[in-house]
Amino acid sequence: MKLLMQLADKQGKPLAFVILLSMASALLTVGVIAFIQYRLLSQHDLTPSVLWQFVLLLAVLLATATVAQVALHKLGHQFVYKKRCQLIKKLINTDIEQIESIGSARLLASLNTDIRNVTFAFVHLPELIYGVVLCLIALAYLAFLSLPLFGVSVLLLALTGLFGFSLVNKISYHITQVREFDDKLYQDYQSFIEGRKELSLNPGRAKRYFNDEFDPHAKQYRDQVTRADILNGFAANMANTIVLALIGLNFYLALGLGWASFPVASSFALIILFMRTPLMSAVGSLPTLVTANISMQKLEDLSLSQNNTLISQQPVSAPFEQLHLQQVVYQYRADGDEKPFQVGPIDFTIKQGELIFIIGGNGSGKSTFANLLTGLYRPHSGQVFLNDQPVSLETWPEYRLQFSAVYSDFYLFHQITDGHGDNVDNTVIDEWMRRLEMAHKVSHQDGYLSDTRYSQGQRKRLALMMAVLEQRGCVLLDEWAADQDPKFRKTFYRELLPLLKERGVTIIAITHDDKYFDAADRVFKMDLGQLSELNSNNQRHTEEALSSIVS
Repeated sequence: MKLLMQLADKQGKPLAFVILLSMASALLTVGVIAFIQYRLLSQHDLTPSVLWQFVLLLAVLLATATVAQVALHKLGHQFVYKKRCQLIKKLINTDIEQIESIGSARLLASLNTDIRNVTFAFVHLPELIYGVVLCLIALAYLAFLSLPLFGVSVLLLALTGLFGFSLVNKISYHITQVREFDDKLYQDYQSFIEGRKELSLNPGRAKRYFNDEFDPHAKQYRDQVTRADILNGFAANMANTIVLALIGLNFYLALGLGWASFPVASSFALIILFMRTPLMSAVGSLPTLVTANISMQKLEDLSLSQNNTLISQQPVSAPFEQLHLQQVVYQYRADGDEKPFQVGPIDFTIKQGELIFIIGGNGSGKSTFANLLTGLYRPHSGQVFLNDQPVSLETWPEYRLQFSAVYSDFYLFHQITDGHGDNVDNTVIDEWMRRLEMAHKVSHQDGYLSDTRYSQGQRKRLALMMAVLEQRGCVLLDEWAADQDPKFRKTFYRELLPLLKERGVTIIAITHDDKYFDAADRVFKMDLGQLSELNSNNQRHTEEALSSIVS
């Protein structure tokens, strides 16, 4: 199985040690049975020393079994911990385009369900390893007692195993279906949470979405998991029945046909009965391990970055002197025969300390341009130059370090850090709290905001503070002023932006506030994926551009 193979690959020596401990525990278990048979059932040598030997044997068995189980649990949970950390690091290093292609619902399902399934598998893994090892050693002891009875027992168990293998395949199929519907249910959960306002305003839509989307997915999940549980229950009951049948068959062969003596038949019965519980536990753990195997495959199918190391802290880089996009093109995938939407080719140059405004209607390509400029998207053609040096695939992460941004779909973190993840001086934080008029709303301590649950406009102010404190050469703001009141909007354009410009920060603001276009050094318009600079001396062109946006 994939799970065991990865564990053996990553933790081969510790796993081998655990298996050896399990084998020792199983040998001691069979030794206890043999001790009972040959010493305690003997009426000629029942001395106090025999009892003490039995107690000592039990103590060694308890210690060995406990150490083996604890070691395997620690090994398994350490593997899960490393797997979880590697997954998050790969997610951090994966391009935004790939993450958008995967979808947040599928990612959340993997981070939650798949990691949980792998954890559960390691909880049951000791039962499987101990059960298998104990059964093998017990069978070897049965072969020592009577080869004919052993041969019949192995034949019956082998036939049962073949039938059980087909059951495991069926269980695996249903569990795979369960995992597929798990993804769909996460998508439905996301729709209910993110669309709660629309569903509250339109109960008819809520009812239809529930009936047409969520309910069928929930029923399919229920049906598939029910079938898997039924087959698993049947497999466990079958194993229990086979064990009992094997005891009866061995007594019949030994006493009815004279294949063995009564003591040997009794020993067979005792050992098989002792095997029953570990065997049932091993069979019961199989669905959990099958589920974990499917989850491991799901995690691999995410196609995340193979780089599982975080970018090391780098020395503070000076702001760029000039940035140039030369014939940069980005093209979206097309559905069917439709012509794909294309942004570019774009020729765009910006120098340090400039204040640039980008205007354009919805769907014109402004956000795509913002992602291209900040390095979140890699252009499909064209070249990006930083200080007249071409940006290569290897230097792309370093290029991104030139930017901080407040996107329209920004996320506000509690932590306050600079551009390298270090703490920021409290006096600097307090300065920007005052400038953004948030000092009376939110406090900070030990590098953390006291809260982030504010109005959208106030959250944007805190996000702007975070971007400024990163001390990057360029700050991109996507419709930042759209959620601000008129008074603070004026403060933003007339005071904050000039202050940042005075401090050498390059600012690119996507905006529709034509009232403040005079604050910009240059104004560009994005239309149908094409970027063009508006002539500040030609008022007529500017008015036409604004009227087209409004219309």
